[in-house]
Amino acid sequence: HVQLVESGGGSVQAGGSLRLSCEAPGYTFSSCVAWFRQAPGKERERVASIRNGGSPCYADSVKGRFTISQDNDKNTLYLQMNSLKPEDTAMYYCATSTYWTCVTGPYNYWGQGTQVTVS
Repeated sequence: HVQLVESGGGSVQAGGSLRLSCEAPGYTFSSCVAWFRQAPGKERERVASIRNGGSPCYADSVKGRFTISQDNDKNTLYLQMNSLKPEDTAMYYCATSTYWTCVTGPYNYWGQGTQVTVS
């Protein structure tokens, strides 16, 4: 069983920054890792993803503001979020996949989510 544990969410004013972390104890990320978000009343959307050995891929809405990265030694995925906007308010989830279609998925394993609120 793969457990993903997110942290780092919180409340911040517009223009501020947050860094989300996603730990995967005992699990080595394989094909794809990603961050998704879901705001109330909206569909879940992929924010950023990385294919193992590849380059990050971002949603247009966060390009230039968010950075996805991973530390394989720590089995941890990060999302650095700068210049936050109220429309970034959502529950953020990390996910990992054993498939190689990082943009479309599917993703096998999900965290429980961490709330980000921008006012």
